Amino acid sequence: MLEEDYNRDRRRLPRHLRRSPEPERPFSYEIRPARPADLPDIREIYNYYVTNSVVTFDEKRWSLAQWRQRYDHLTKLKLPFLVAASPTGQILGYALASPWAGKTGFRYTAETSIYLGQAATGKGLGRALLAALIEACRELGLREIVAVVSDKGAEASIALHEKFGFVEVGRMGRVGHKFGRWLGTIYLQKSLGKQKKGLRALLGQRSG
Repeated sequence: MLEEDYNRDRRRLPRHLRRSPEPERPFSYEIRPARPADLPDIREIYNYYVTNSVVTFDEKRWSLAQWRQRYDHLTKLKLPFLVAASPTGQILGYALASPWAGKTGFRYTAETSIYLGQAATGKGLGRALLAALIEACRELGLREIVAVVSDKGAEASIALHEKFGFVEVGRMGRVGHKFGRWLGTIYLQKSLGKQKKGLRALLGQRSG
């Protein structure tokens, strides 16, 4: 027996004395409305996609001030802005609805967006966030929701939306350019049913 083999075997504890590895902690989270304190984590999640993917056509990283402005805008409109928070408070992903096209005639329609932190992908979180966002939009009284996704690298997002009843309603080719590539967009739409009487409409009634 070589000396190194002897030393290695001598240091190894008998099986019955070895500590069992700790079981992997279950993936758990709480979906709740976003808070101002969540914005730094949200910024980091989004900026990963800005710098590493064509899922978003943004080319410059968003600042915390930009996210605060967006948060304030959506809060003023009472539009859904949800996060999935871990038991330690870390934001694992977020989902939001924003006004579609910005004209008052579109006030019963919103655009949806969902982004996940890299450690939270492939665990069903996107499905949970989308389900919560759809329900929040329905409770608000929205009639239609639209998702606009890149025609490159968004196959999982398209499949997820289709599982929830979104239907492809159109495409635009070569309307974006990022990382030296021409990119198109795919429009997916879901109807939420008739507007419930008495619920607040988006953007008020003043035309712009």
